[in-house]
Amino acid sequence: MTELIAFFSRGDENYVDGEIKTLETGNTEVVAGVIQKLTGAELFKIEPLKEYSKDYNECIAQAQSDQMQNVRPELKAYPESIEPYEAIYLGFPNYWGTMPMAVFTFLEHFDFTGKIIRPFCTHEGSGMADCLHDLINLCPDAKVEEGLVIYGSRVYKSGKEIEDWVAAVGKIS
Repeated sequence: MTELIAFFSRGDENYVDGEIKTLETGNTEVVAGVIQKLTGAELFKIEPLKEYSKDYNECIAQAQSDQMQNVRPELKAYPESIEPYEAIYLGFPNYWGTMPMAVFTFLEHFDFTGKIIRPFCTHEGSGMADCLHDLINLCPDAKVEEGLVIYGSRVYKSGKEIEDWVAAVGKIS
């Protein structure tokens, strides 16, 4: 099965274990890397043309404003096509109860009819929230499988959990 890992992730200042910390690599990107090692799937980072602020408080204010205004930020790039992929691992942090708006832009750009979507989400206490509901609404003709939810502060200790999830929804090469 040909697979793609498409993910949105942000390093810089993040809320981790109750405090603001600077991360070199975003939590969702760490999980995407583990999935890539387990599956051999191709990686694609979803990046808005206008990046979020490195400052945590400015970033969350910007993300909330984007969501309230239902903004679809322009992306730096897209995969040429998703046609060759049977399954897409879709990763994102929980931003205000759903996916970052850049992920909405990505999903609306392609036709996911007949594709398998395997969502994975990082968070610091709100879990998947409305992410699955929104994903199913955006991709009604895709098969959305059970998602993986990981505390961002625990990504480096979640290898076994990620491996078990990948084995349950897909395959490990």
